[in-house]
Amino acid sequence: MPEQGSTPLVLVAGTATGEVLRLDEPLSFWGGMETVGGRIIDQRHPQVGEIVTGRVLVMPFGRGSSSGSSVICEAVRAGTAPAAVLMAERDDIIALGAIAADEVYGLLMPVVVLSQEELDGFQDGAVVTVEVDGTVGAPGGAPDPA
Repeated sequence: MPEQGSTPLVLVAGTATGEVLRLDEPLSFWGGMETVGGRIIDQRHPQVGEIVTGRVLVMPFGRGSSSGSSVICEAVRAGTAPAAVLMAERDDIIALGAIAADEVYGLLMPVVVLSQEELDGFQDGAVVTVEVDGTVGAPGGAPDPA
């Protein structure tokens, strides 16, 4: 895991701007999110009912199933995926879904690993921009909202 102030680990490069949605717990995209409306549907998840569409999802890590990559790919195609995913731990399933969406549909959803300390600085509802190099800050190059 990157240390605070260290170089972000970019799993899928791209740019995105959106409102932060902080998840209290990891999310399984398979069975945890529906792709029609981009809603969290896992009844045991603290943010059940929240819409992820177009938001920068901040979470500790993903939670299983390998089929989650297909859900992510379909959500990207349908326009209901998060704008980007920021995590404290590498998750290859989430990255694979974003890579497949880029390869198959030419649509990007950045996936970046940052330190937990950096993730803790992002406030729910703040608008942030994810850059190709994985840096995250306020839109227009303003200082980091943390």
